[in-house]
Amino acid sequence: MAAANTRIGIAQWHAEVDRPERNLEVAIRAIGELGDRGSDLIVLPELWASGYDADRLAASVRAAAEPIGGPRGVALADAARRAGAWLVAGSVPELAGDRLYNTTVVYGPDGTIRGTHRKAHLYRPTGEHEVFAAGARVTVVPSERFGPLGVAICFDGDHPGYARALRDRGARVVVMVAAYESGAERWWDLLYPAHALTNGQWWVTVNQCGGTGSGAMFGRSRVIAPDGRVLAEAPGLEGAAAPHLMTCDVDLEGEVRRADRETFDLWAGARQDIY
Repeated sequence: MAAANTRIGIAQWHAEVDRPERNLEVAIRAIGELGDRGSDLIVLPELWASGYDADRLAASVRAAAEPIGGPRGVALADAARRAGAWLVAGSVPELAGDRLYNTTVVYGPDGTIRGTHRKAHLYRPTGEHEVFAAGARVTVVPSERFGPLGVAICFDGDHPGYARALRDRGARVVVMVAAYESGAERWWDLLYPAHALTNGQWWVTVNQCGGTGSGAMFGRSRVIAPDGRVLAEAPGLEGAAAPHLMTCDVDLEGEVRRADRETFDLWAGARQDIY
């Protein structure tokens, strides 16, 4: 894990439905600018390639679907290499044979794929279970810079068991990419700082931002320290007119050590024999 001075770069915007080429341009430009700002870790939101509109989800996802190693993947790998940063490339529609997955790809600063995560918990209220096949594992990606890097996609992170499973697998830094809708904002405010505090983890939560009505996504992407403090937050819907790029400098290892000292009694007193 990095000892100090890790710069996290976040790109938050409202992706356009049915415009995958335009969305890729926005993503590549954001990666480049965050790389120019010295980011060590760059994160994009969920389903930025297709946009997220529940009424048109199946068609928009199918239109934007590619294999991981397709042209979009090549462009993202090149962008990570040019930025010299780890890239958690949001999530994209992955075409694998005749199946579609909602998939996060993690690229190293050399542009190589270091890991992938297929969304395991599909959100039924918007019909995700009718569009995507579900992933089948908790994902932790080995990294030289951050140690085991936990990965979650939106509804994955809403499940406390998933957060604890990431901790059990050694992840002290978790990145969650999201298209989190306005009606669930209270969960965003309460649940994710609680995950960070009770598991001694950094949580980097990156949301889309924009739209109207019940399907609007409220933004407010965050960097949350292992004691539950929100160290940085992007604007909400009032800032949705243009992509918002944010960086936050953190001491990853130092804050984990501090959280471990402060919660020593909690972990030392855990009754694994009865759980």
